[in-house]
Amino acid sequence: MGRNTILLLPGDGVGPEIMAQAERFLPCLRDEHALDIEWQHALIGGSACDAVGVPLPEETLQCARRADGILLGAVGGDRWATLKRPLRPERGLLALRSQLALFANLRPARAHAGLEQASALKPERISGLDLLIVRELTGGIYFGEPRGIQTLADGTRRGLNSLVYHESEIDRVARVAFSIAERRPGRRLCSVDKANVLEATELWREVVTEVARDYPTVALRHMYVDNAAMQMVREPAQFDVILTSNMFGDILSDLAAMLTGSLGMLPSASLGVTRLGLYEPVHGSAPDIAGQNVANPLAMILSLSMLLRYSLGQERLAAALEQAVQMTLAEGLRTRDIAAGGIAVSTQRMGDRVLEHFMACGRQGQAS
Repeated sequence: MGRNTILLLPGDGVGPEIMAQAERFLPCLRDEHALDIEWQHALIGGSACDAVGVPLPEETLQCARRADGILLGAVGGDRWATLKRPLRPERGLLALRSQLALFANLRPARAHAGLEQASALKPERISGLDLLIVRELTGGIYFGEPRGIQTLADGTRRGLNSLVYHESEIDRVARVAFSIAERRPGRRLCSVDKANVLEATELWREVVTEVARDYPTVALRHMYVDNAAMQMVREPAQFDVILTSNMFGDILSDLAAMLTGSLGMLPSASLGVTRLGLYEPVHGSAPDIAGQNVANPLAMILSLSMLLRYSLGQERLAAALEQAVQMTLAEGLRTRDIAAGGIAVSTQRMGDRVLEHFMACGRQGQAS
């Protein structure tokens, strides 16, 4: 396959400091695990605006096109809020997803042992929780036309957005979700829609049902989004893979974050038709704590795990990295966002300990 190239986009706020922790694993992967990788850095978001005046420089886009996997820290912050909308940091991330045709967003939510008290639910409610939300990312009401704010003949204004899905958009994201579901132990997929009142999601249900015929080992069920939200609070462990549209996925994935207790624990992936993927924590840039060495680096480290799994096909290494995170949590180490009942540590110290466990796992693997 040749050498794998990883592009690192630290971005803004806490992005650079959590990226620094994830980057520490790359020499270990190369030198201790013989993974043929190289990596480079580029600008995106507010840092790119400051340096070159645009949130997604052409040089960054070209580096992204040549990469096998992309790690992103975070973009945005109040200091860029007064920029014109096309120049705001978030537009760089949206443009990158669009230019790379990354249409499937994966957000896992797992109940980590020892963090049950951080959940908004009782511990017994989240016992065994290990769900994955697959969200369609480039279509639906966020991108549909016509859209805008119109002034009518009588002088009043009307806001308009269009929920539009072509069957090909549904088909491709459904196949991503089903292919992942058939590799998971549960082999269950719940497709979430509002087919009883929205024609676009009536089509969604029809197409997902058609795609399911190609994945006979995966058990499919359909659920309306309002019921799905209720069931995620009532009995979240019933779900394995959830497939849904852009807006519904946006909402349900944030609900899933509260099941685990902290956005600082949640990685994500954005995938397309090739193995190239964009991997990032879901917590944002958190400018209020930037530079204080208190940010939780675990979502960033777990995003690297997802890159290993989905872009580089390194399931063993991805699992070992996840195990290292779990072992660190089992020792009681906690950053400030999850510190209740644990040993409060810095961003740096949390990264230190996960890396120590990961290197130990590597030595054990070589010995065996």
